[in-house]
Amino acid sequence: MKIAKLETIRVPEHPNSLWLRIHADDGRTGLGETYYLPGAVESVIHDFCAQYLLGQRVLDRERHWAAIFAHADFFGFAGAELRALSAIDIALWDLAGQLTGLPIHDLIGGRYRDTIPLYNTCVDTPAHADQRGFIERPGDLARDLLADGIAQMKVWPWDRFAPQRPSGAGLGPAGNAAVGPPGHRITAAEVDEGLACLRGIRDAVGPRMKICIEGHSRWDLDSAIRIARAVEPFDVEWCEDLIQPNNVADLARLARETRAPQGVSERLITRHAFRPVLEAQAARVVLFDTVWTGGITEAIKIATLADAWGLPFAPHDCTGPVNVVASLHLCAALPNAMVMEIVRGFIRGWYRDILDRPLPVRGGEAVLEFAAGLGVALSPTLLARGDLIRRVSG
Repeated sequence: MKIAKLETIRVPEHPNSLWLRIHADDGRTGLGETYYLPGAVESVIHDFCAQYLLGQRVLDRERHWAAIFAHADFFGFAGAELRALSAIDIALWDLAGQLTGLPIHDLIGGRYRDTIPLYNTCVDTPAHADQRGFIERPGDLARDLLADGIAQMKVWPWDRFAPQRPSGAGLGPAGNAAVGPPGHRITAAEVDEGLACLRGIRDAVGPRMKICIEGHSRWDLDSAIRIARAVEPFDVEWCEDLIQPNNVADLARLARETRAPQGVSERLITRHAFRPVLEAQAARVVLFDTVWTGGITEAIKIATLADAWGLPFAPHDCTGPVNVVASLHLCAALPNAMVMEIVRGFIRGWYRDILDRPLPVRGGEAVLEFAAGLGVALSPTLLARGDLIRRVSG
């Protein structure tokens, strides 16, 4: 089976998302996805990757990954090139599964577990005002999530005190207020005001709800240490990206100077970025995004690297439904999977418009049972729309 055509698809109402379909010469189609600046990623796929991939064997995933990475690395790899490679890699794994009649997790190593716990990142959506909830009524939100079967939540109560992105600056994903320069001073009053969220959760439901702290890289090192020390009494699962993850020495100091576990980081691209972090003992939980860091092929290597250091991994979402499915295959097959991120409003909302079936989510866990390949495809209703932005090579 050889690669016959590459097709990218953009949907007007999701301007940061890109879907890729790799068409094989026997009529099968593999599905990939990535997120952010889709026009740039689209150009990488068609202007460079297509020249290499067309006519190549579908099954030679490692060779294709290495060839595309080597070219990208010549110019600096960690941008649109790696998002393109991530989408390509996932689509090739999907095709390989279809060719063999096996789900991707069986190609990785078989099913290590049947279910994986989920945690909810508390984003506002039409169905669930979860971000407003953790600021205004954290106890009620925690009760609501538990009633929904979800026993872990991620909140960011200190972002509002960091420098904000200037209005109309045009930087970052549309509507993402978390994009902005790091803050160099947080007051005792601001630290305490953020802790009100954690107090509300613990007062309402006690230890039944696990809590993660998202930092969105909004703080300098001293401010991050102050926040991390303040959350220690609340027994959080991890603090994530309190500082920008590009200085390993700073990450290591943050890990040393607080008892709160540090999660690092969906912003790191490929195993090469994770290696020095683990060597410096700067992370307690390894967080990666499958559609950014190099796809399934690279995510397996990152997870294995984490396992060599005795650490769990927890895949990132907030990026798209194919990302969730690809990550769940990793969680099904790899022994050190800890938990999978979701946004419940996305799972029940626009993700259903993109795929041909709902994600295998039941309350607070995902059921790891899939058909061949990814086990999902783009919705026929979506593909029939006349307003999609399509580009085809081959």
